[in-house]
Amino acid sequence: MDLQIEGKVFMVAAASKGLGFGIALELALNGAVVCIASRTKNEIEEAAAKLRNETGATILASVFDAANAKSIQSWITEVETAFERIDGLVVNAGGPPPGNFDDFTDEQWHIGFNLTLMSAVRLIRGVLPAMRNSGGGSILTVTSMSVKEPIQRLLLSNVFRSGVTSLVKSLSVELAKDQIRVNNLMPGRIDTDRVKSLDAGIAEKAGVKAEEIKKGFETTIPLGRYGTIEEFGKAGAFLLSPAASYITGVSLAVDGGIMKTVW
Repeated sequence: MDLQIEGKVFMVAAASKGLGFGIALELALNGAVVCIASRTKNEIEEAAAKLRNETGATILASVFDAANAKSIQSWITEVETAFERIDGLVVNAGGPPPGNFDDFTDEQWHIGFNLTLMSAVRLIRGVLPAMRNSGGGSILTVTSMSVKEPIQRLLLSNVFRSGVTSLVKSLSVELAKDQIRVNNLMPGRIDTDRVKSLDAGIAEKAGVKAEEIKKGFETTIPLGRYGTIEEFGKAGAFLLSPAASYITGVSLAVDGGIMKTVW
């Protein structure tokens, strides 16, 4: 399938590794200009070098903090200055820490709100002028299967990622007149560093090896395994592209069939 994105400019947040990197890779493989950013300079530059080597695409690497409004705007300005357009945006950020209700203070709730929900609000608000000026665009948020089926001990993620999902549905209607599509991807157990860390945390509490936790989860996944970042990236690139031109307001699960919900 031709995604029709050659030469188009996409911004991918939190793309030094994991889910963001998977989407950036697939966009680059299809000829897009990809602007990636994360908090750590060395990591984002290494990711950019890997993308260039594997795809030959034009890659712009930037350092930004998804929890900082000025940092977000600086990244957007850098991209607009370099390429004079923004065709697509991937809203992505590191997940808030795990824990139960009694574990979190007001301050931790505010930090989770700022990192997860307000980063989405600020990134989307920042790119809208450029997208409107060029006649449209595509926005994709990365949340979690927890927005459909809350995950134990991921309370902050459950609450704020659900807010992002509601934002997506609301904006898909509001921005349709501007030819801007807004969709959401819900990863299940994708083999990323964050999932490895979560598995390790569960294993430590249970007094078993992390590999045992992974095997236990795999028995609950109809496809019998964790997903890869490449598989996730293909789904993301499709939703961002003109190949999905009549799809907006959708939350797509990339979960190997693990979710039981029918809606």
